[in-house]
Amino acid sequence: MKRILKPLFRYFFKLLIFLVIITTGWTLIYRYLNPPFTPLMVLRYFQSDNKNKFVSKRWRDYDSISENMKLAIIAAEDQKFFEHKGFDLDSIKTAAINNMKGKRIKGASTISQQVAKNVFLWPSRTWLRKGLEIYFTLLVETFWSKNRILEVYLNIVEFGNGIYGVETASQFFFRKTSQNLTREEAALLTAVLPSPRKMSPFSNSLYLYKRKQWILQQMDNLGNIRYLVNGKVQ
Repeated sequence: MKRILKPLFRYFFKLLIFLVIITTGWTLIYRYLNPPFTPLMVLRYFQSDNKNKFVSKRWRDYDSISENMKLAIIAAEDQKFFEHKGFDLDSIKTAAINNMKGKRIKGASTISQQVAKNVFLWPSRTWLRKGLEIYFTLLVETFWSKNRILEVYLNIVEFGNGIYGVETASQFFFRKTSQNLTREEAALLTAVLPSPRKMSPFSNSLYLYKRKQWILQQMDNLGNIRYLVNGKVQ
């Protein structure tokens, strides 16, 4: 038995080392080069009917995106973004408690986790995918700056059918570059993110209006643009 197990152990150990090297290298590449597409983009493309098969995205560097948009995303999605190392333990604990009570679960994923999931992995709710998400989140937090994580998120996030990234969304919905988004526009774009394929900034929805107002309030609570200056990690 030992004669069989020993070479198997060596094989799996070498395979593990190989995978660590590949994934680490992949993460380091995307620290400097922009991801050309994500698995979600590919999946959405093939899920669309023939009349709506398109993927629209325009990359914008961190400094070319409105501070209002950066703040709105943090205020709505991950208010401890500059403080945590990839995971908001308090939100995870709250989500776990609500899950046990059978309540509607509010997302506990940080911006870092969403980047890891969308850039490197496939959409799924399996334990394997979740485990890999944790692994890639650790890699991203180790090798990327917070600014880079936020930049990538803002450029790959889905705002509607075939619409990816804040620049594309800004041009599509407001006919302006993302650098010139106002507080109201940034909050409104961010407000659709829970269901970007079902909601639109053009929707005359009470829910969307209330969520936009909530995001604006959270932006004020964070200290507005000063928060980005004080919390920015180079």
